[in-house]
Amino acid sequence: MIGSTMPKDTIAVSFEVNDAAWTGEVEARTTLADLLRDEVGLTGTKVSCEVGVCGACTILLDGLPARACMHLAVQADGRRITTVEGLAADGELSPVQKAFQANHALQCGFCTPGFLVLTTWFLHNSEGEELSERSIRELLSSNICRCTGYHNMVNAIRQLSEMDSEP
Repeated sequence: MIGSTMPKDTIAVSFEVNDAAWTGEVEARTTLADLLRDEVGLTGTKVSCEVGVCGACTILLDGLPARACMHLAVQADGRRITTVEGLAADGELSPVQKAFQANHALQCGFCTPGFLVLTTWFLHNSEGEELSERSIRELLSSNICRCTGYHNMVNAIRQLSEMDSEP
């Protein structure tokens, strides 16, 4: 019928986000990025390209990097999510956040949350490895920044990897 609105199907979803339980109803077509921002209130997860290319919406989904814009909210049911807001503890910035701040690896800040989450995962999974500039730049190439040129981010990650290798 012209002019009528079709009923919206909703689905119950429950997951853990930044160590807190979340339960709610979502439309079947809602992206995880939109749910995190609009319903959960975690606006650090940015939405930019909406096709998984830029990395601004990078989160950890069950401990692995994922593009929140490419996942439906219903796919998060029963899973564990970490957003940029979950990196800090007790009001204290994480080592990755502090290194980015100290090395001026932020610029406008729009893409920063995705880089922080990705870097946190990377460093956690490369403990004990010597990180080359090439491996760091390869990591960073998966996300897009239009401001920094990546040099200060490389410096921040190198600083962190050197701290981990000190006795």
